[in-house]
Amino acid sequence: MDGGVVTFIIAILIVAVFIFVAILLTGKRHYTFNREAYQSKFLAIENKLNKDSPATWAVTVIDADKLLDKALIEMGIPGKTMGDRLKKTGDKFSNLNSVWRAHKLRNAIAHESGFEISHKQAANALSVYKQALKDLGAI
Repeated sequence: MDGGVVTFIIAILIVAVFIFVAILLTGKRHYTFNREAYQSKFLAIENKLNKDSPATWAVTVIDADKLLDKALIEMGIPGKTMGDRLKKTGDKFSNLNSVWRAHKLRNAIAHESGFEISHKQAANALSVYKQALKDLGAI
């Protein structure tokens, strides 16, 4: 083989390697969760949502919010608060607006004195958090 042909082939291989590395570095990163642990934790939260126990309704929303925030942190989503992290999630959720509403409900529970929620609100919020965790691949 001619020296020019060998040099040309080596140059093509080097460019191909650079393109492959660039694709790997810029492509969507897939985080692998311990799905069994997340499923177990979410099931425990769901089991606390007793119709006859209004005291647990708010707690279940707060706990589900914490679990979603933990997943976002594990994925490496930056931000000081969950709100900051939600702003940077992009298209990770099938319904980001619902996740925001559930998180705002959690904030009202945590920060507004005497705030009370209904069983239906808590159940709806848990449904949103469950879907969000599914969207991320955590459950």
